[in-house]
Amino acid sequence: MKILIVTQYFWPEEFRINDLALDLLKRGHDVTVLTGNPNYPKGNFYKGYGFKFKTENYKGIKIYRVPIISRGNASGLRLVLNYLSFAINGSIFAMFLRKKFNVSLVFAISPITAVYPALVHKFLFKSKVNLWVQDLWPESVSAAGKMNSSFATVCLKKMVKQIYKSSDKVLVQSEAFIPSVTDKGVSKNQLRYVPNWAEDLFNSQSNILKSKYESIIPAGFRVMFAGNIGEAQDFDSIIKAAEITKDILNIKWIIVGDGRKKSWAAEEIIRLELQDTVFLMGRYPLEEMPSFFVHADIMLLSLKDEAIFSMTIPSKVQSYLAFGKPIVGMLNGIGAEVLTKAECGYVANAGDYEMLAINIVKAYNAKSEILAQKGLNGKDYYNKNFSKEVIIDNLINIFQE
Repeated sequence: MKILIVTQYFWPEEFRINDLALDLLKRGHDVTVLTGNPNYPKGNFYKGYGFKFKTENYKGIKIYRVPIISRGNASGLRLVLNYLSFAINGSIFAMFLRKKFNVSLVFAISPITAVYPALVHKFLFKSKVNLWVQDLWPESVSAAGKMNSSFATVCLKKMVKQIYKSSDKVLVQSEAFIPSVTDKGVSKNQLRYVPNWAEDLFNSQSNILKSKYESIIPAGFRVMFAGNIGEAQDFDSIIKAAEITKDILNIKWIIVGDGRKKSWAAEEIIRLELQDTVFLMGRYPLEEMPSFFVHADIMLLSLKDEAIFSMTIPSKVQSYLAFGKPIVGMLNGIGAEVLTKAECGYVANAGDYEMLAINIVKAYNAKSEILAQKGLNGKDYYNKNFSKEVIIDNLINIFQE
């Protein structure tokens, strides 16, 4: 098949769509990507990129990059311009992309407006559009605090309804998304459940150089968080939990990542005198994450107490499960259900930092074989429910419908 992937974010930015594109290519499909110039998460263009059109080849994948306004500090107006610039310039480019495709796949993390280039191409050249919903709109916009106007919410909801109506298939990464998308007019015939999976590098520990970061990771019982340090991850509650456990000096909170709340977290660590137990390691490439994970005693997962987040399975869930480490979670809804069903760790409600601290102390005092078994339980659950091969097989079958 000839497949067009439309996504505002792509390599060298680190998103699961990179993994999917390569796997489709390996299976013999002709894969083309329409995307923007990379600037996530820091908001500045990566070296060699800018506000310009660019074509590239990534391991056999043809990439078209359209000019976009970078995210900058992700303030309201700048983020809107970032979203609109891709939707508009991508749509203009799609008008002249005369190559025919069997199907377009839109990787719909925020913003959902990234679908417009695919819809333009469908209108002109009859390619089917499969919209893979990773974030619900307008719910995720409201939850992020970026929209307080009821009028704007109504307008966005109408826009999303029209987008769903214009798409041939709507794929959802979480079954908890189903009520929201059906409420916006998606029929059962349009709807498909396609969860995320973990990148291949998380599925084996055999090739990891364990000594690579051993010297920079503080010794002790390591509670490790990996990913974006932002509002959605509720770092306010994480820091409060770390404050509760700070007298147990052997419990070390290891934070690997970057994001808008990192500077705030660094200031809080100093203010609360947590320098001996909480460590901000900074951001590392995705391929380096297993070399950090291998040193963790338990992985940390958290989301704020918002309705939208209770419907979302964070992508790091699959990565943690696949790696076979026990997990301590502070979240609600379907993410918590996955951890509970997998019997892979300990779960507190979103925002319940006191229970998070209690669970971490409980894990700290648990026998090593108990933690190891919880990790194995998670790995087994991943293999049964999030197998990459099965999910991509299903995705290709959807393309062929």
